[in-house]
Amino acid sequence: MIRHIFVLILLMCAAAAQNPAGAGAESAHTFDAAAAQRFASLALACVHKEYPNKISHSLLSDADVAPPRKLTPAFYGCYDWHSSVHGHWLLVRLLRTFPDAPFAFAARTAVAESLTSANLAQEAAYLNAEGRASFERPYGLAWLLQLGQELREWEKSSSVPKAAADPLPAKLAANLRPLEQAAAGRLKTWLPKLSYPVRSGEHSQTAFAMGLMIDYARATDDRPFFNLLRGKARDYYQKDENCPLAYEPSGEDFLSPCLAEADVMRRVLAPEDFARWLRGFMPQLPTDGSGSWLQPEVVSDPSDPKLAHLDGLNLSRAWMLEGIASGLPSGDPRLAALRASAAAHRNAGLASVTGAHYEGGHWLGSFAVYLTTRRGID
Repeated sequence: MIRHIFVLILLMCAAAAQNPAGAGAESAHTFDAAAAQRFASLALACVHKEYPNKISHSLLSDADVAPPRKLTPAFYGCYDWHSSVHGHWLLVRLLRTFPDAPFAFAARTAVAESLTSANLAQEAAYLNAEGRASFERPYGLAWLLQLGQELREWEKSSSVPKAAADPLPAKLAANLRPLEQAAAGRLKTWLPKLSYPVRSGEHSQTAFAMGLMIDYARATDDRPFFNLLRGKARDYYQKDENCPLAYEPSGEDFLSPCLAEADVMRRVLAPEDFARWLRGFMPQLPTDGSGSWLQPEVVSDPSDPKLAHLDGLNLSRAWMLEGIASGLPSGDPRLAALRASAAAHRNAGLASVTGAHYEGGHWLGSFAVYLTTRRGID
């Protein structure tokens, strides 16, 4: 553990040296090893940082009173459970993208320390315990599935050539599987009973989580789960028209209800069908190529954990706009406007991922990596 901390300190110093006063500027337009190291350092600084901690924990008796590291021993850092989950996802994603980067040793050490079979067995027991049917549903559970998908893809990419196979991804994927299956089972039980979508701009939102779930179901070839998700997306959203984008954002949003809905529908409709649906759903989309129709938001106090959500909104808007564009036919006249607004949000969002305030630093790196590595699109 001491060696891990020492390596982490070196990495953070290196990141600071490469990106002094203008943190975020070098990666507003490109994603390279230097930007990856900065994002990795944010996750490494929090995945085993237990406090401060905000737990969503139902107590049934005195026996349920315990510190976070005892309740959920794999995902107790990064302030809350879901941020810890996608912090680990960030590290695995970057290990796949930059396997020989300076942060790789510390990242491998961190995920191996967290994702042990004993830790994940306790996580599964915690999730399945009485009174926790809604625990981290759907946001945290959807990110957990993404972590499982990322480990599985890392395993595949690490097995070629066979002579140089890396045993760690397969081991971690196997360790996670009981918790992954429990999370998928919880979502498969919940969705058929959810009569209406949740249209919030925070963790309870249905559309964003369904996008992660659809990508997971496709990647794992879970056809029953995919068919369930596709059917529910069409039930929830296909008749929607004139999304009130002018009402967004609410003051604490980190997800756009309108854009997330469009981003999930491009996953379940053919391009021509999606183009027709989008005309009715977002008629305000311009055809003149201008990005002024949707401008990035400004955070008044990045040290406030709720107000800092708007930094995440800029990042998620950027990837959702890019996702919407990817679902349209190549000649669609709205593409230029979508891409112009996406670029503005990308630049603003990435510039805010500095780590200067833990309120944003414990999670914004994951959103930055989701955007810059085009997860959910490529």
